[in-house]
Amino acid sequence: MTTEAFRHDLERAKRDSTAQILFKSARLLNESAIAILRRRTGESRLRATHTALFPHIDLEGTRLTELAARMGISKQAVGQLVEEMVGMGFLERVPDPRDGRAKLVRFSEEGRLGLFAGLAFLGELETRLTERLGPSRMQAFHESLTLLLDMLEHDPSLFEGL
Repeated sequence: MTTEAFRHDLERAKRDSTAQILFKSARLLNESAIAILRRRTGESRLRATHTALFPHIDLEGTRLTELAARMGISKQAVGQLVEEMVGMGFLERVPDPRDGRAKLVRFSEEGRLGLFAGLAFLGELETRLTERLGPSRMQAFHESLTLLLDMLEHDPSLFEGL
């Protein structure tokens, strides 16, 4: 098989995979959002790896080892991301009330406010997407993703036997 034929077959297989389309769309949406935020705020240090950390941080705080496990990366790599985010003012390290020797990573006051600002910003992006897709498609897409998220979060048997 030639390289060109392989590329064609691979791209077709990717287009036929809903999960692949979802992964790529999420990556491209994240990259676009970061580029717009950099332009608006002048914050050039923000990267996709930073935004990938956000969903893994519990509001009460999360230990570094737990963050590493949730993200599937080393404790050192997570530590570097956390240190960068602390430097930007989004996160803070505080003593773990259950173990004074351990530290929790949590959103700082600025980071907590930033979460709402970030959600408002995502709302702007969704408005643009709704203009392009149309309200009914966007609503159906939102409902489908909400259902998918609920299944993934609450149905541990979803992929049993695979």
